[in-house]
Amino acid sequence: MNLKLPDKLLVLMKISGKTTVYGVIGDPIEHTLSPLMHASAIEKMGIDAVYVPFHVRPDELEHAIKGIKALGVGGLNVTVPHKTRVMDYLDNLTDEAKAVGAVNTVINHDGVLTGDNTDVYGFTRCLFVDGGLERFPKRVYVIGAGGAARGVVYACAKSDEVSEVVVINRTLSKAEKLAEELSAVTGSHISAMPAIEETFSGMLSDAELLINTTSVGMYPQVEHSPVPYPEVFHEGQVVCDIIYNPSETRLLRDAASHGAKVVGGLAMLAYQGARSLSLWTGMEAPAEVMLDVLKQEFGQ
Repeated sequence: MNLKLPDKLLVLMKISGKTTVYGVIGDPIEHTLSPLMHASAIEKMGIDAVYVPFHVRPDELEHAIKGIKALGVGGLNVTVPHKTRVMDYLDNLTDEAKAVGAVNTVINHDGVLTGDNTDVYGFTRCLFVDGGLERFPKRVYVIGAGGAARGVVYACAKSDEVSEVVVINRTLSKAEKLAEELSAVTGSHISAMPAIEETFSGMLSDAELLINTTSVGMYPQVEHSPVPYPEVFHEGQVVCDIIYNPSETRLLRDAASHGAKVVGGLAMLAYQGARSLSLWTGMEAPAEVMLDVLKQEFGQ
C-alpha cells in the first residue's frame, strides 16, 4: 500500500497527533482528483484532518481494510476496481450500498466499518441543482450497464415519479441482467434495449432525460460519443454525462448544440465527495468549494 500526495496539497496541511486521516483507495490512483477537492473543503471547514490517496492493489484489499481499524483512519473513499469486493470486508452496509451492490464510502465509527454509496446522492443532486430539474420525468434513459450505471439506475428507479427506466447497452444481455436485478430491488419497471441506431432514433427523440454512464468520450478518446446521432437531441431535454475528463464531452457538445440542457460529471464528483466528507465528520461539507476547485483544475 503506497501513499502518494500531490505537492500542491502540502501547503494546506498542519499535521499533529490529533489530526484525523481520510483518504481514497484504488488501482490505479494517480489520476484521482479527490485529494484536491477534499483538501480544499477541509481547509474551508477548519477541521484538523488530511485526505490522502492510497494505491491498493486487488490482492492487498483485505489487508488495507483491516488497516483502517489498526491505524484509526476516519474514513475512505473507494474507487475502481474495489467498489464491489470491499463489501466483503466491512461490518455493515447501508440500504443504498446493498441495493446498488457497490460501496464508494467507508465510515469508521469506533472501529466499526460501514459501507455506503454516495454516488446516488451525488447524481441526484447534480441533476436537480446543475440540471435544473424540478422532478424526474416519467421515462429515463441510461446508457451503459456497468458498475457506474447501477447507482444511476437505482437513483432513478426508486423515484415515485419515474414509471420506467430504459437501460441501453451494446451487450444487451448485460443490460437485461442489470434491469432484472434492480427491478427486484426497487420494484420499478426497468427495461433493456440494445445500443443500435433504431433504439436511438426511435426512443431518444422523445426522451426528457438521458444519462451516459459509459467511458465513451473519456480522455483521450474525446471525439467519441455514445450517441452518434446528434439529431435525437432537442430543447426541453436534460443530458447528463458522468465523465468529468474532459469536463465537456462530445455527447454534451452535441446535445447543447441542439438546445438540450447539459450536465457534466464534475458536479456529480463534487456532490458525492461532499456527502462522504459530511458522513465522516458530522458537519456540512462545502460542496460549492469542492466544485469550484475542480472547475479551476480543468480551466473553467
